[in-house]
Amino acid sequence: MLTMKTLLGAGWTVSSRLAGRLIDFVTVLVLARTLTPADFGLTALAMTLTVITDMVLEVPLIQALTRLKHVTKSHMDTAFTLGALRGLLLAFVVLVVAWPFSRIYNDSRLVALVAVIAIGPIARSLYSPAMVEYIRQLSFRQVFIAEILGKIAAFIVSISVIYLGGGYWAIAANSISAPVAAMLISYFLAPYRPALSLARLAEFWTFLGWLSMAQFVAALSWQFDRILLGYFISKSDLGRYAMASDLSVLPTQSLIGPAMQPVMAAFARINDDRERLRNAYSKASRFTMMLAAPACVGMSLTSNLIVEVLLGPKWTEAALYLQWLALTTVLAAFYQPLHSLALATNRTSLVFRIGFIELCSKIILMSLGLYFYSLMGVIAARGAVSLILFVLSLLAARHLIGAKVASEVGQFWKTAAACSLMALFVLLLQHELTGKHLNAVLELVITSAFGAAIYLGALFAFGIRMTTFPTRAA
Repeated sequence: MLTMKTLLGAGWTVSSRLAGRLIDFVTVLVLARTLTPADFGLTALAMTLTVITDMVLEVPLIQALTRLKHVTKSHMDTAFTLGALRGLLLAFVVLVVAWPFSRIYNDSRLVALVAVIAIGPIARSLYSPAMVEYIRQLSFRQVFIAEILGKIAAFIVSISVIYLGGGYWAIAANSISAPVAAMLISYFLAPYRPALSLARLAEFWTFLGWLSMAQFVAALSWQFDRILLGYFISKSDLGRYAMASDLSVLPTQSLIGPAMQPVMAAFARINDDRERLRNAYSKASRFTMMLAAPACVGMSLTSNLIVEVLLGPKWTEAALYLQWLALTTVLAAFYQPLHSLALATNRTSLVFRIGFIELCSKIILMSLGLYFYSLMGVIAARGAVSLILFVLSLLAARHLIGAKVASEVGQFWKTAAACSLMALFVLLLQHELTGKHLNAVLELVITSAFGAAIYLGALFAFGIRMTTFPTRAA
């Protein structure tokens, strides 16, 4: 029963993210063909400051509520109050830092952009805490509705801004409209009367303490490459890199990330049964790699077609960045089940320690990569950091639940072999299609379908049945 609820919950969250990403794709397609890489570079810089502030001040209230045995109105009031205080602090910090930030990067437009973009994370702070009742029951249909309606609202607003000649403000409008709309819709789906109270703060504090520190280092780690590159390269180059980077993480953000919320809730339910938890984690990590690996490798193989079809000729140089960035994402996806496991077992200090090592690795390796090999050196450094994160995840799983490193690595050989066969046959197909002058959209569809068929066929030949895999999960 728990497995089925988890799978249904993951289905809703993954569907929500996929549908949201589809809407984002259409939005990006319109914006990329209307605006310039420099416009995207400017807004990427503005979003960097906002994202860092957002993540540093992040208070994962829904996760904190999810792990409680019982949730009362008093718990929700405390969560809402913490969210409201967080929103006020975020607004204050952003407004104070915006002007110095614009001076560092020598662009006065950043002041207004940063201030406006901050509306998005402030709105997320006020999300209805009553939505946790659906999440605790592993019912994610309401989350799906809120996110999709928010994305649709953002698409309409951003296209309207483009039509009115707002230029790069359309990107900012898109980033804030979705969370504002989702926040408002959450109160219709999960009615809650806001009340200010910190009566239950003690029950949040232990969980949030280490996790807040982990969010701080995660924020710097997530945005460090853009902070570094924004100072040394042009906004056009930064825009191409940022676009390629955002595309490269789509498989993990759209397929893996949303599935981890119900997985964490399921882990939390069985964290007293070590053997069951170990089996559940092992299957979750294996399933994660089965989804992430072919998606990332396939994106790398078709990067030139993806850029041509989605973004147009202004973005041609981004194809090389996407080709290698997609590969760096494969191993990084392995960390996500471990992150959910650590949260479910209240080992947030471990999340902080891993995040701190990741940040230090990025600072050192990316700085060296940029110094010696420019932008491609930074991309190579991201690959090295992904490998470090993979190793840390293996060791952390052994520490938390006794998962054997050799066993965890050994279970991925079929996925690796299937991906290798897929890559080989796709390269052969691409060689055969050279000079055929096919339409880019048609070639992308043919190549993607062929690669998917080879991958699934290889898994079938190796004895893996996608239809039966989930039913064996704990």
